[in-house]
Amino acid sequence: MSAAFPTSSLAKWGQRLMAAILLGGQVIVHLATRPLHRRNTIEQMAAVGPESLLITLVTASFVGMVFTIQVTREFINFGASTAVGGVLALTLARELAPVLTAVIIAGRVGSAFAAEIGTMQVTEQIDALQLLKTDPVDYLVLPRVVACALMLPLLTILSFITGMTGGLLITSTMFNISQTVFLDSARLFLEVRDLVAAIIKALVFGGLIAIIGSSWGLTTTGGAKGVGQSTTTAVVTALLAIFISNFFLSWLMFQSSAFPG
Repeated sequence: MSAAFPTSSLAKWGQRLMAAILLGGQVIVHLATRPLHRRNTIEQMAAVGPESLLITLVTASFVGMVFTIQVTREFINFGASTAVGGVLALTLARELAPVLTAVIIAGRVGSAFAAEIGTMQVTEQIDALQLLKTDPVDYLVLPRVVACALMLPLLTILSFITGMTGGLLITSTMFNISQTVFLDSARLFLEVRDLVAAIIKALVFGGLIAIIGSSWGLTTTGGAKGVGQSTTTAVVTALLAIFISNFFLSWLMFQSSAFPG
């Protein structure tokens, strides 16, 4: 029994992953061919954006400050204190801001999507929508995908700005590096493509979070226990998707010739 349980769980996870991939294909088709439920989309944008803003900014500010504390002393020892602002700007724009924001949204919003839609599934509300000739993908999934894809880039940019502000505060108060030197270094190192890459990553991460959360909700079975399991595995799967896709996006944008500088 104990040996068979992990195998059956893995098989179920694989089936749900395939369902999520198929749902992603449906979302792409419906985006091009179906009208968007504006009210639902606006409601989801409010849930993803403003309601996640505070935790995102607080987290970004402390991550920026901690990163700055860790690297500034070493840079001073090597006589490269003028590069701190540039290194922080590159690190935040290319990796920390989009990935950190996506992780926060996956935990907060992705879990909510799985729980909400999962509850609707086990209480047969999804069946009721279908009886009313309402497509659950159009009514439930599409607004969530659009909301995440629109709000995550905005949260990422705000996270970048907040992280830079935290780093600026630390360098000026703890290490006596002037704000002008810090900002000049950031301007020297940072390129437009770095911010474009952050926005593209955030858009992809937002779509993945919404599709995985919604798909896990739609495939929920087993009552309240099933909803809890769906919520947990949706977050874990979304985090895996974020980290794996981040690797390929980083390679494409910064190591291959497909995204020239």
